Amino acid sequence: MHGTIAWNPATGRLTTFLPERSYKAKAATRKRQESAKGTDMVQVGDSKGKYPGLYCRNETDLKAWLAKRPTEAALEPNLPIIDPHHHFWDAPQRGRYFLPDLLDDLGGGHNIVSTVFLECQSMYRKSGPREMAPVGEVEFVNGIAAMSASGNYGPCRVAEAIIGHADVTIGARAREVLEAQLAVGGGRFRGIRYGVSWDGSDAIGKFVSRFVPPGQVRDPKFREGFAQLSPLGLSFESWQYHPQLPDAIDLARAFPDTTIILNHVGGVLGVGPYSGRRPEILAGWRKDIGELAKCPNVNVKLGGIGMTSFGFDFHERDLPPSSEDLAAAWRQFVEPCIEAFGVNRCMFESNFPPDKQSCGYTELWNAFKRITAGASASEKTALYSGTAARVYRLIVP
Repeated sequence: MHGTIAWNPATGRLTTFLPERSYKAKAATRKRQESAKGTDMVQVGDSKGKYPGLYCRNETDLKAWLAKRPTEAALEPNLPIIDPHHHFWDAPQRGRYFLPDLLDDLGGGHNIVSTVFLECQSMYRKSGPREMAPVGEVEFVNGIAAMSASGNYGPCRVAEAIIGHADVTIGARAREVLEAQLAVGGGRFRGIRYGVSWDGSDAIGKFVSRFVPPGQVRDPKFREGFAQLSPLGLSFESWQYHPQLPDAIDLARAFPDTTIILNHVGGVLGVGPYSGRRPEILAGWRKDIGELAKCPNVNVKLGGIGMTSFGFDFHERDLPPSSEDLAAAWRQFVEPCIEAFGVNRCMFESNFPPDKQSCGYTELWNAFKRITAGASASEKTALYSGTAARVYRLIVP
């Protein structure tokens, strides 16, 4: 390894400074060290039951289950974190998750300085044109953000940015919906998500939150509506399952001026017909992630791996997993993304409350911090706050 010779004021002499190793090189060293030490205490297993959808426990049962393991102390508690992906909702099948619930989760010791709300078909308008119904969600969340901005609910700027939804399949008319959301968003509206998760297996397909045809993003009318985003300075959240990543790659190449954020490391499936095929699936997924990373307009969210669709058994255990267990399972998804995209295009996310089916909020961030234990200070800044601040135009911690 070559270095640079320069004056070192600390020693008063010329010194050879070695270049900082890349995240990839440090990750490889860590893998060798962990392999030598062994991982007998870590428990990672695949789900053994039938895929129950994303919500296998109701609010009461989930709270009781999470309480079985004492909350861990937050690691690196002073590290500023922007949580760029969470939801608010009140629905029979999903329960209620409002500001008090999020604040309870945030209270575990991590330094969450701000958050980004992601659309979840919550509080749509009941009356008016159908395409304008999602405007109600932005209005609803902007009200919560205004409550948080008062400072009466703690220092975290909750929903500092808002990602809504617009039906871009209506073509150019989607611009009217986007402009309406900008008008009610209080300066917080940043873009939309149009989930296109689809799978031919009924074991998976019946649980999607929005039913769409296969290849939706290649539809000309979809793209006509999609084209309205960039001129308004708005971004697009890409949510699909891993077999659909070629569609996401094609979309990113077709719209190089539109900022795209890949949700949940690309939505890797490990249930239904994908169960028991993880090595094969990860090989194909890594190839697609590498291709997607060649598109400079694409960023990736590191998280969502606590969703039951990834196929781990955490939700089936009598006791919730430790952050060590989570880190051991999730590392195989996190590190390839960082290696492909680089730290300046990656951001950790909580994806709460869906990921809450597998773990507590404090343990989730502890798991991420265990994965990045060998990263430099600048790399951690990018992963935990810098990338999110840039992509969503937020206050830099």
